[in-house]
Amino acid sequence: MSKIFARFREDESGATAIEYGLIAALISVAIIAGASTLGNNLGNAFNNIAAKVSSKT
Repeated sequence: MSKIFARFREDESGATAIEYGLIAALISVAIIAGASTLGNNLGNAFNNIAAKVSSKT
């Protein structure tokens, strides 16, 4: 029985799948954060342009 537990403890094949999952999760969080920041900045830029255009008419 101890040989079975030792074999499972030394087996690292599942660790790579978990690592890839963590990497994918971190990348997706970074993309979401960047996209929301970019969206907010674009929204502010368009609001500024709209305010300048409406004030000149």
